[in-house]
Amino acid sequence: MLKFIRGVGRNLLLILVIFAFTCSLAVAKNQTKPIRIILDWFVNPDHAPIFVAQQQGFFKKHGLKVTIIPPADPSDSGKLVAVGKADIAVTYQPQFMKSVARGMPLVRIATLIATPLDCLVTLKGGSIHKISDLKGKRIGYSMAGTDDIMLQAMLKAHGLKLKDVKLINVHYGLTQALLAGQIDAFTGAMRNFEPLEIELVGKQAQLFYPEENAVPIYDELILITTKKELHDPRLKSFIEAMQEGVIYLINHPNSTWKIFVKNHPELNNQLNKRAWLNTLPRFALRPGLLDQEHYKKYTKFLQKQGILKKKLNIEDYAVQL
Repeated sequence: MLKFIRGVGRNLLLILVIFAFTCSLAVAKNQTKPIRIILDWFVNPDHAPIFVAQQQGFFKKHGLKVTIIPPADPSDSGKLVAVGKADIAVTYQPQFMKSVARGMPLVRIATLIATPLDCLVTLKGGSIHKISDLKGKRIGYSMAGTDDIMLQAMLKAHGLKLKDVKLINVHYGLTQALLAGQIDAFTGAMRNFEPLEIELVGKQAQLFYPEENAVPIYDELILITTKKELHDPRLKSFIEAMQEGVIYLINHPNSTWKIFVKNHPELNNQLNKRAWLNTLPRFALRPGLLDQEHYKKYTKFLQKQGILKKKLNIEDYAVQL
């Protein structure tokens, strides 16, 4: 009987060893599989922590191979993750929450930029001095369904509605359309970019900030994936590497900029260099953390605005891995 028990014990131990070895091989195989991240826009300084993590070898340190993909259309990133064309997407919190309310199986896993960048821009010295002056004016936008969330709330706080302004889709040419007089203002501006672009041609921008006009604080850029991929160990490794990237970036802004433009020479100009430095205070230093109250307040805001018709529970759309 004792020999039998010992035999069973040895067999059980062997089975456990084989099982553990098989699991480790599966994890290793999964870790070396390239992880695809699709950006929200063309490559720019907003994505600095991701590129710094890549250039400094932090992804490699965590056993990851990362492929960074600029989108053909800025509105495509969430859709491409939902259908399995990418593992992670960079997107905007407002756009993401509308997608979740429509039933897309997406979930927030990290924050890239933790404060609003979006703002409403017009030129100083014109006829627009306050938001109520926008009545009857032409307002440009680039992303339908995202930019109008902020604009609607800001107008409402000053007694106006979307129908009181003329909306014009100028796609990527926000600044150019304003300078050419085709529009009187534009929404969807990034305060770390378009105002600098206007300044560099000798003009001055006037900015109206959402968080000062009835819009609660939100995350400008977040990382999302699909619910079925949440158990992929590469996701947590990616976030840890990105955190190392943002800390290194804060400590070494100039040297990381030089490497960035060496790899992306088309961005080596004064505008992008200033944007690189101006964006530093905006990055989430601990991207994996989730501020639940922050998300709950913004969800209530979207519901009050009539943008979200469906009740959302935070555990259904945002996690901390």
